[in-house]
Amino acid sequence: MVISLTKSASLQIKEMMKDEKETVSLRFGVRGGGCSGLSYSLGFDEEVNEELDLVQEINGIPVIIHKPDIPVIEGTTIDFKQNLMGGGFSIDNPNAILSCGCGSSFRTKETVGAPDKC
Repeated sequence: MVISLTKSASLQIKEMMKDEKETVSLRFGVRGGGCSGLSYSLGFDEEVNEELDLVQEINGIPVIIHKPDIPVIEGTTIDFKQNLMGGGFSIDNPNAILSCGCGSSFRTKETVGAPDKC
């Protein structure tokens, strides 16, 4: 597996998928931007590019990963945490060597990305 989903994240994603079309999958990857140069992308998608995307089933959830993102996100764990202020997904990426204060932007040793001004 390229990434893993905790039980809490899996339950939250499955709940959110109930409001989507039956053919939807979770798409996880990265894009340029953010204070540190890369930002995570997490959402639902119906389209799969057979050449550029890897599709894996994780905890009963179809997950689409853009193949060029694999070296940057391999080993990442996605969790969902509930607290008094609400809830949200947290991403633990062992490849990230630098993260910004907001926690949604990062950089790896090999991939700097395209940093934005904060």
